[in-house]
Amino acid sequence: MRKKIAAANWKMNGTLTEARQLAEALVHASFSLHDHQQVVICPPFVYLMMLREMFAQQPHWHIGAQNCFTEVSGAYTGEISAAMLASIGVEYVIIGHSERRQYFHETGDMLARKLDVALQHGLKPIFCCGEPLDVRQQEGQDAYVLQQLQDSVFHLSAEQLSRLVIAYEPVWAIGTGLNATPEQAQQMHAFIRSCLAEQYGAEIAQSLTILYGGSLKAANAAELFACPDVDGGLVGGASLKAAEFIQIVHALSA
Repeated sequence: MRKKIAAANWKMNGTLTEARQLAEALVHASFSLHDHQQVVICPPFVYLMMLREMFAQQPHWHIGAQNCFTEVSGAYTGEISAAMLASIGVEYVIIGHSERRQYFHETGDMLARKLDVALQHGLKPIFCCGEPLDVRQQEGQDAYVLQQLQDSVFHLSAEQLSRLVIAYEPVWAIGTGLNATPEQAQQMHAFIRSCLAEQYGAEIAQSLTILYGGSLKAANAAELFACPDVDGGLVGGASLKAAEFIQIVHALSA
């Protein structure tokens, strides 16, 4: 059975006090999660150790980072390595979010190297892909996302791929209030799975978790999660509101 995941990307938000209050609200909430259902919290780097300790007794809750660097160590002021993340017990790391691609000019080759180093250190990458609005309007989203997979993912072995989570995030829906309809989300998730099947075989493709992201919130989580190829979500703004994110987790476990 594929893993179902609700992942929270807090991005660059929250003071120490605010982060602790949000985490405490989640820790004390009541959930009925099964073994194949997980929650991944991805706070800013400075809160990783605090949250790892706060969720240590929550068996279905995991901690992830929002990024890592391409190198293991060295004179790279301000960067965080996969080795550092692994050493403090971080399990997941987001790779290739559209904001990293847009604002920090991360290329497909750079993201491939990040995937490599994350996997080498036992991290589970959440690899993001998705098209901008102009590509969607021209109905070029399939070719665009396939190219992202070819540039950064398809060099991996089948065993390495099995440790990935894919997150489809249409760039036109991130932080805009717009979101893909369930039909659009299902179509793209099914397309991604078919690309993986062609490259790695149907068995591996069917076992891989593919998340939806892009203005995902409590109001639309249940209908998106009901799509057969949507295995949960990568949640941005809604994950900063405890009550909202709690409802999303409930939708995952329904």
